[in-house]
Amino acid sequence: MSKRQVAMVFDLNKCLGCHTCTMACKTLWTRDEGQDYMWWNSVNTMPGKGTPRGWEDMGGGFENGEAKPGQMPTRRQFGEAWEFNHKDIFEGGQGKQTHLQVRDGEPDWGPNWDEEQGAGEYPNSYFFYLPRICNHCSEPACVAACPRKAIEKREEDGIVVINEDHCRGLRFCMEACPYKKIYFNDVIAKSQKCILCYPRLEQGVAPACARQCPGRLRHVGYLDDENSSVHKLVRQWKVAVPLHPEYGTQPNVFYVPPTNPKKLAADGRLDHSEPRIPQAYLHSLFGQAGLDALAILEDERQKVRDGGKSELIDLLVVYKWSDMLGGFDQDPATIRWTDAG
Repeated sequence: MSKRQVAMVFDLNKCLGCHTCTMACKTLWTRDEGQDYMWWNSVNTMPGKGTPRGWEDMGGGFENGEAKPGQMPTRRQFGEAWEFNHKDIFEGGQGKQTHLQVRDGEPDWGPNWDEEQGAGEYPNSYFFYLPRICNHCSEPACVAACPRKAIEKREEDGIVVINEDHCRGLRFCMEACPYKKIYFNDVIAKSQKCILCYPRLEQGVAPACARQCPGRLRHVGYLDDENSSVHKLVRQWKVAVPLHPEYGTQPNVFYVPPTNPKKLAADGRLDHSEPRIPQAYLHSLFGQAGLDALAILEDERQKVRDGGKSELIDLLVVYKWSDMLGGFDQDPATIRWTDAG
């Protein structure tokens, strides 16, 4: 059990689907051999099959003190890295005869392959973006599943990390993780995953995905820090909830569910009889706590519409960028980084 827990809150009402977070993570952490297909941070369109493809149906989780085995996702389900014919065009003198294209046939899956497809029928079609990283769970199934004890939950901040010196590539962790956010590097035969940028946190710098997010939707902080926006959104206002709580791992990445627009009737007027996103679908993602969170959000939004003020809405708007970083607001340019960090 860790002494403290760093957590994150993602406000789904502000995600633009721009993937700046994804690229910030990619360029910082997964540039080595064997990591070309890895996206420790991914943004999926929901409803959708996600990354890896069909991850919500692959099983895993934590129950009665033990990890539940599930399916191990394949490289193809994650989406192989695409190899383009750059050299032929830019170095081989074929620029006039061919165009930039993927080598070895057409790819059939990749991160956010089903972007913006969503569900429903016009004019009541809908979708929203769901950013995903390792949840750094309080009951991590990956830790329980590893016979080598190569995965540990750091005592000082609750971040779940893989000790690659101990890892033998057995991949029981990949089977047990119900969120399927662990990858296998077949070049070094080790499992790898998001480390929540702990070398940055140790220097007072926010994770790269949070720092670079232009939408100001990623809050970070200690859950027990009553001054942090994370604590306020999760513990005080209870509008930030875990994804798929039924998996039993007690995730420490929380989501403010997407507020639900009204349907449009045939004449173009708002239909107040039911929301556009089916309540049953949101319940399948966030449980009853997600629907309760939406009710709280609507009450506070109505308060603002009526001319009043809402501490919660101000918190979610994020007028001051540093307020969402829970004290991890140091400028990375001012830090002298070592090779280890």
